Amino acid sequence: MAQDKLTLSVRPRGKPVKKLPEETVVPSSGPCSELYTTLASQSRTSVHRLRITKGSDGSYIPNTSSIILQTTGLRHQSTIYVKDLGPQIPWRTVFVIEYLGPLLIHPVLYFTLPHTSISYLQHPTAYPPFSFLPALLNNPSSQSIVPSNDLPSLGQTLTLIMTLLHFTKRELETLYIHRFSASTMPAFNIFKNCGHYWGLSGLIMAFFIYVPSSSTAAVSAYSPLIYIGLALFTVGEILNFNTHLSLRDLRKEGSTERGIPKGLGFDWVTCPNYLFELIAWLGILLVSWNWTVILFAAVAMIQMYLWSWKKERRYRKEFGAAYKKKRFAMLPGLI
Repeated sequence: MAQDKLTLSVRPRGKPVKKLPEETVVPSSGPCSELYTTLASQSRTSVHRLRITKGSDGSYIPNTSSIILQTTGLRHQSTIYVKDLGPQIPWRTVFVIEYLGPLLIHPVLYFTLPHTSISYLQHPTAYPPFSFLPALLNNPSSQSIVPSNDLPSLGQTLTLIMTLLHFTKRELETLYIHRFSASTMPAFNIFKNCGHYWGLSGLIMAFFIYVPSSSTAAVSAYSPLIYIGLALFTVGEILNFNTHLSLRDLRKEGSTERGIPKGLGFDWVTCPNYLFELIAWLGILLVSWNWTVILFAAVAMIQMYLWSWKKERRYRKEFGAAYKKKRFAMLPGLI
């Protein structure tokens, strides 16, 4: 039984972990996650704050139940280094908070900004929100559906609806679809993530879309781009959702193990969910015809490009010859 035990020398890396023991004993046949829970219990620290590496070569020991300690190369009296990653926050919580920004900001500015024009302030009861919709439904050819600059236009209203549908879908996927390979991220990241969604896709987009003088307000209600945009948005969102379902099914609940992605789009690129995401945003752009949508989509595309190639390299390393290498990670024929 003694040979089944690993006595490991424990050293801190970076900021010392309070009450970190100098030595710990774990079963060699136990999972790597047991090493984490043992050290977390001994140091009275959250297991999510710890990162463990081997002293011999600096390789990372993952916090997973699918890898046995003795397969990592650790031996009796091996040295391990333990790093404190600092305060952590669950990935799911971060996603819920960051997507909440556009869901709150867009309706507020939609119902306030168009009503800042001089004529509205003089005659506020003449311009109720959505006042053009009855005319649109009853008589699509009526000129009365083309509103003045004193109330939201059709383009502004559709942009609001599409934006709310997009981020509501993201919230629901976060709560009920996505399965995360890591439980937490550094708590400080929430400010960076919220800056992107609350600031760029929230405040900046909403202001320049719903202000009376915006390019979105001037979009003609009869423009064919509106119908093309609605079609692209619908197709993009449905296919993006379908891809997320496929990715969810690759990982069992509570597990970090992955399978090789299969399904619609995976033969074209590494991350078809990013491809379909951009198609949906192209639809929003055609309806809104606003530069802020281009800005947000461009920033998002750069980040998704980096993520997609990171995933491609990981798939090649993890699955080897069983994985069909992709030439393009996100956009077929381009990148």
